[in-house]
Amino acid sequence: MIRIAAPHSIVRIPDIMHDAQPGGASHEEPPALAIRAQGLSKTYRGLGGEAPKKALKAIDLEIPRGSVFGLLGPNGAGKSTFINILAGLVIKSGGMAQVWGHDIDREARAARAAIGVVPQELNIDPFFTPRELLEVQAGLFGVPRAERRTDEILAALSLSDKADAYARSLSGGMRRRLLVAKAIVHDPPVLVLDEPTAGVDVELRRQLWTYVRSLAARGTTVLLTTHYLEEAQELCDRIAIIDRGELVAHDSTEALLRRLDRKELAITVAEELTAVPAEMAELSVELAPPRRLIVRYKPSATRIGDILAAVRAAGLTISDLSTEESDLEDIFLALTGRSVAEGAPDSASAAE
Repeated sequence: MIRIAAPHSIVRIPDIMHDAQPGGASHEEPPALAIRAQGLSKTYRGLGGEAPKKALKAIDLEIPRGSVFGLLGPNGAGKSTFINILAGLVIKSGGMAQVWGHDIDREARAARAAIGVVPQELNIDPFFTPRELLEVQAGLFGVPRAERRTDEILAALSLSDKADAYARSLSGGMRRRLLVAKAIVHDPPVLVLDEPTAGVDVELRRQLWTYVRSLAARGTTVLLTTHYLEEAQELCDRIAIIDRGELVAHDSTEALLRRLDRKELAITVAEELTAVPAEMAELSVELAPPRRLIVRYKPSATRIGDILAAVRAAGLTISDLSTEESDLEDIFLALTGRSVAEGAPDSASAAE
């Protein structure tokens, strides 16, 4: 069972994703890699006399089955192009890509059946009801009527009471849930969430986080793009960073965070200070009068015990300590030289 916290209750979600093999496939051994790309490239033709735009430049990427994988990058980096190629919405210019072991060209039908995409845009027909939208979506993926779980999915995402209301009457949060519902009607083993919490309130964001963790716990592979780096740091066990169409990092979240050999230690002492003590002169120390010392150091070269020993040697009494480590924002800036929100609109959006 999966649980999603609704605004005033806990909703139990039946096992709607993996009772049967995704996409109607037979009970075969699942692939080790949910997504695999080799040399994946995309070049958009230039518009209005402009030069062609290389959106993806020979991307090599492997996403293990069952992982929550973060794909990060500034606006225009190529994230949406990558996702849309996997979903069959954009034709690649070169290279190879597989979804759940199926080549997106040679086995296009099976590859598309193995993936569900929750787009960033709220692209829902306003004149359909949630029930109608799920029925249509299931039909498009060839799910037999006897095997459809429309009511179960609506209940799972707290949409039962709106099942027969026009989609245009739904709130933004409900529409976001409806997009998730549409993406899972065919039981895909791979779920792509493209900026799933963009523009939603904190409560809904936490509900979606809980949902993603539950999916991952049950073996669903989740590919997440987000501009909220704390979201990626919290949810993802592996992260790839793409910038200007190139893959600039791909590692476990923990390993990425270790890349910046930098820490900050704030020491509050009982004594008032007018200058940094001589005993701490060899350290990189900033005085925040009257009682606070900010020590910046490299954990690979300096032990925290040495810093505390220098404080004691100066005859100071420590009344408080706090430490600040590098986060994903620091890594992102170091690798790309810009924040996640900078850049032009993604090439896919601009070209289409």
